Amino acid sequence: MPPLSPNGATTRIVALAGATGLVGRAILEGLLADASVTAVHALGRRAPGVAHPKLIPHVVDFAALPPLPPLDEVYLALGTTIKAAGSRATFRVVDFDANLAVASAARAHRAGLVSAMGADAKSRIFYNRVKGEIEDALTQLPFDGLVIARPSLLVGNREALGQPVRPAEKAVTVVSRFLGPLVPANYRPINAAEVARALLARVPTARGRVVLLSGDMQA
Repeated sequence: MPPLSPNGATTRIVALAGATGLVGRAILEGLLADASVTAVHALGRRAPGVAHPKLIPHVVDFAALPPLPPLDEVYLALGTTIKAAGSRATFRVVDFDANLAVASAARAHRAGLVSAMGADAKSRIFYNRVKGEIEDALTQLPFDGLVIARPSLLVGNREALGQPVRPAEKAVTVVSRFLGPLVPANYRPINAAEVARALLARVPTARGRVVLLSGDMQA
C-alpha cells in the first residue's frame, strides 16, 4: 500500500528543488508519471518549462522561501560547479544554503538528496567538503527517512536543458565504453536518469539514513 499523504489518502504530495537540472529533470519526469503522486511543487529560480496538471511551479528566492504545504517527500537536486558559480562562496550558496533552506521549509516525512561521490565534511577538497556538510546538516533534520545519492561523473543530455556540454564527460564516457568492465562500479560514469530512478524507488519508503553509491544505482 502506498504511504499515506498529509491529507490521509493513499496518495503523495511532493516537492522538488532543482527541476531544471540534469538529475532534477529526470526526477520531475518520474514524479509526473507516477499515478500515486497527486501534486508536485517545483521550486526553482526559473520555471521548469513544462506543463502538467499536477505540476505546481514556484519561482522563488531560496534565501526567502514562501510557506510550503505539508509534504510526503522532498527531493533536493540543486547543484552547480565552482566554475559555473564563479566563486566558492556562490557555489556554497547553491549547494549548501539553498538545499538546506528547502529541506528546512518542506515539513516532509522523507527526503532525497543528490550529493556526489567523495562527499565528506572533513575533506580537504572544498567541493567534497560542502557536499559532506549538506549531508550532515540534513541528517540533523527530523525526517523519517533520508536517501543520499552519491553519483560519480554524471552524464546525460545537457544540450536539451540548455546547458553547456562538458568535454570531460564526453571523454570519460568514450573511454568507459572500452574500459567499463575494468572500472569499479562506483567509479563508472552514471546517467542522470539512473540516479533519478534510484531516488524515486527508495525515498517513498525510506527509514533512517540511506546512502546510495553509483554502483548501487546503476541498472
